[in-house]
Amino acid sequence: MAQHVTPLRTPHLGKAIGPEPAAVSGAVLLLPAGEEHSERRPSPMWATSSVRSLGRRLARAGRAEGLVVHAVHYRYRGWNGTEAHLAGDAQWGTEEIVRRYGDVPVCLAGVGMGGRAALRAAGHDAVNSVLALAPWLPEEDVAATPEPVKQLVGKRVLIVHGTHDDRTDPELSFRLATRAKKANREVCRFEVHSDGHGLHQYRDEVQALAQDFVMGTLFGRGFARPLEDALAAPPPLGLRMPLAVGFGASLRK
Repeated sequence: MAQHVTPLRTPHLGKAIGPEPAAVSGAVLLLPAGEEHSERRPSPMWATSSVRSLGRRLARAGRAEGLVVHAVHYRYRGWNGTEAHLAGDAQWGTEEIVRRYGDVPVCLAGVGMGGRAALRAAGHDAVNSVLALAPWLPEEDVAATPEPVKQLVGKRVLIVHGTHDDRTDPELSFRLATRAKKANREVCRFEVHSDGHGLHQYRDEVQALAQDFVMGTLFGRGFARPLEDALAAPPPLGLRMPLAVGFGASLRK
């Protein structure tokens, strides 16, 4: 009797968002939201829905600089405990970017559980920066190993979190940022007052901040003053920086 072998699941990159530049000089790897536990395969629409709008904005902003933007399509929806599937897929995605485009700087940009994956997978040599929007982080437990931060050394890190997030405690991202800042001064965190997990209320401001960070870290553009101040400020000031209403209005095109 023939045996049916379950095909091995593999991650893959979605097609480049927007026109792919003729010469790539930097890359953003988008890491969508996920779940804490799930071995379901993500559907095509679910796979990138949480990062599609941000990806389009970044692709437009960086087109002239040679920016390419791809989203990772995960093997599983879930992080799945010590398997850390989403972080593994982020690591694979970074390696795939290097294979396709060569030695270009990479920004890992994740949302929710994808934010955790971005932070965890930052140790790859090609990664020069990490953007984590409303990152899902586990509750701190004295019996469990805390989320690592040593992989963030030498990277620029921006965390953005809504103060009214009822899905992932913003205080956990503050504590992680505090630990990371001790090892790496190039860490900052913005708080979006009264916004929730999806950061929908101030989406324009959040995306403008993300754009400013990505263009500065990948292509050396000067940061907007609030971002520059947040990176330079000692904790807790640079880790509880309020995101001003209307931030980035001059960046909109």
